[in-house]
Amino acid sequence: MKVDGQCHCGNIRFEAEVDPAQVRICHCTDCQNSTGSAYRVNVPAAKGTFRMSGGQVKQYVKTTAESGKQRVQGFCPECGTPIYSSPDHGTEAVALRVGAIRQRAELVPKLQQWMRSAQGWTQDLRALPQVPKQR
Repeated sequence: MKVDGQCHCGNIRFEAEVDPAQVRICHCTDCQNSTGSAYRVNVPAAKGTFRMSGGQVKQYVKTTAESGKQRVQGFCPECGTPIYSSPDHGTEAVALRVGAIRQRAELVPKLQQWMRSAQGWTQDLRALPQVPKQR
């Protein structure tokens, strides 16, 4: 599936091919901390299909993973929107942040990982009152 997206301010734009069957939610504590939320939703881009335009991403090398492996985090230097993570500075393997993808409604997660770190309340939000937009 061809996808495209951008950061919040429009400085960084991108496109890629993804497999919707590979969309996953990550509940690890690194994803919780770096998003300021309870989890992150990712989808890997097919090798060689990820293209960016506009401004340049800022990269941060995260070394706090339990595995000890480094992972590059690419984000917009203007608005801070996370764009991708990569073990190789975005040259081949890139996991796109689904929230920045325009077709995100079509990218339904198929797997949850790092469940031992998941916040219990994330598993069933249906009982919470719902409001169609901010009051």
